[in-house]
Amino acid sequence: MVYSVKTFNNINQVGLKELGNHFQIDGDLAENPDAFILRSQNLHGIEFTKNLKAIARAGAGTNNIPIADATAAGIVVFNTPGANANAVKEAVLASILMSARDYIAANAWVNTLSGDDVPKQVEAGKKQFAGSEISGKTLGVIGLGAIGGRIANYAQRLGMNVLGYDPYVSIETAWNISHHVKRVDDVKEIFANCDYITVHVPLTDETRNTFDSEAFGLMQKGTVVINFARGELVDNAALFEAIEAGVVKRYITDFGTEELLNKDKITVFPHVGGSTAEAELNCAIMAGKTIRQFMETGEITNSVNFPNVHQALTAPYRITLINKNVPNIVAKISTAVSELGINIDNIINRSKGDYAYTLLDLDETDKAKVDHLVANFEASDNIVRVRLIAKK
Repeated sequence: MVYSVKTFNNINQVGLKELGNHFQIDGDLAENPDAFILRSQNLHGIEFTKNLKAIARAGAGTNNIPIADATAAGIVVFNTPGANANAVKEAVLASILMSARDYIAANAWVNTLSGDDVPKQVEAGKKQFAGSEISGKTLGVIGLGAIGGRIANYAQRLGMNVLGYDPYVSIETAWNISHHVKRVDDVKEIFANCDYITVHVPLTDETRNTFDSEAFGLMQKGTVVINFARGELVDNAALFEAIEAGVVKRYITDFGTEELLNKDKITVFPHVGGSTAEAELNCAIMAGKTIRQFMETGEITNSVNFPNVHQALTAPYRITLINKNVPNIVAKISTAVSELGINIDNIINRSKGDYAYTLLDLDETDKAKVDHLVANFEASDNIVRVRLIAKK
């Protein structure tokens, strides 16, 4: 069986080799693909085809994908958390160093000089860019996931005191964070006690405007705020007031909007924090692996709208079901199988919100009976999508 994948935004071709020989990429089948792989392509407002089963975002953020619409259509949405973490970590650390010494302004000033006595002018004017060292300063990291955890660890190695806040940090991530990083239970401790603050959380209704007037009001004068996560995490009006008051020494962001441009004490980069050759390759590799795993086995890893589900396929056939999360659904699935005289080899059901995902492995070699069961599932009002996978 050949699966079709349509790509957007020039996905790294080396990474796409992870899909293997059973996938056609951007070929004649791409007008009705099984899967999308994309980076920044905006999918809001498009109509999904019935054949589309998966969307992989080669990156962490999925704001360009209508998650609720995809879920209701039985489309599994994946991202690639951690694939560009090292690139963003380095960008943030570079931003901390640049803000401490104001290298950008220093370079701009030097380029205004002229004449044979430039060296003398440099010596006379360099004191204005003396800056400070970051060793011994305190960095606050909001969000200790793949990116934030790395930043916390490396900043500590550079001699900084590091405070970390993340009420949702996973056990696996927590194990990888240095014991020298002090965890705090209230984000207000970050705002009140840090010379530098960097944020690495997704944009949600809860996190929108994390940096508002109240947050800036808690900060000490001369704080540097770094935002390589999402622009909407910062209330710009409150930011401008904090800069004017001297509370924020510099704001550095990877998300440019017109109102942030050409402002004193604001440095804007063109969303390049995770845009290294290595990161783009890593994202493409991870996206390719997750799509291949899902299409060939039905297993889910790194989905943002369905739970992770893993189960080795040893039976002749596997049926995957995306179903509404309603009472007794697993019992009804089991009954439908038994009524056809089919034995269940294994079953796993995981829910997330209003929907659930089921892997149903059948100890049955009669394809006609299995097809009959698939048809019964497809006729159910509570089942959104059905797929049949045969063991290779």
